[in-house]
Amino acid sequence: MHKTDDAAVLQNKSTASSATIRPRDAASLILIDRSDKEPRILMGRRAQAMHFMPDKFVFPGGGTEMQDGRISAANCLRPQDEAKLLAGLGKRASTQRARALAMTAIRETYEETGLLLGTPHDDAQTHPWAGFARTNHLPDLSRLRYVARAITPPGHVRRYDARFFASFLDEINPSPAAASTMTTDMSSIESSAYNEPELSDLRFVSFSEAMNLNIADITRIILRDIEKLLLEDMSLSSIYPVPFYRKRHGRHVREVI
Repeated sequence: MHKTDDAAVLQNKSTASSATIRPRDAASLILIDRSDKEPRILMGRRAQAMHFMPDKFVFPGGGTEMQDGRISAANCLRPQDEAKLLAGLGKRASTQRARALAMTAIRETYEETGLLLGTPHDDAQTHPWAGFARTNHLPDLSRLRYVARAITPPGHVRRYDARFFASFLDEINPSPAAASTMTTDMSSIESSAYNEPELSDLRFVSFSEAMNLNIADITRIILRDIEKLLLEDMSLSSIYPVPFYRKRHGRHVREVI
């Protein structure tokens, strides 16, 4: 199934210079604060010196690393999310690769924001991620909802096959400071995983505020998709189609997984 309406805004954004670059597996976490009537999402700004999406506001996320599929977790992905991830992996499909994508979203969120999406566990003390070991938590994949996929079109210095997961601030464990204090810059809670923050101006914003930030076209499209989903199901507990944005035969299309 193809739909070009939403994807049309991406047209003419690419050139043939990087057409041969193979997209790297990646994942992002759309963290939602649903404590008030109007939901808010966590976004931060990438440094202007970065090669990919410089100075853009993004969700926490990044490329999958080799060890992500082998990291221990407290719980598995929801069956419907794992099935949809596997359906998009083609000949290289495996449970470990699907699991690695979800784990990437949790790891990158920890590294870029210091926030842990986990569950208390007796085996956490030896976990390789210091923040989880220190607080006796293991990553919890069951708290993720697979909500979107997008492949960077040709013409960019880097290309990613990105899967977008959603979770809720009230599912963060250990619980962070009250969400009401997170409207200002959160960059000061940056994880000790890196010496320099990867994201600045890290804050929760409403969907309308996010649309006025310096964001990429694909981020704008996914924000609209998530806002619509939340209007239908604030807990994102249902089984719903996952939109997949990519370029095919020279045209940007929207498919459904």
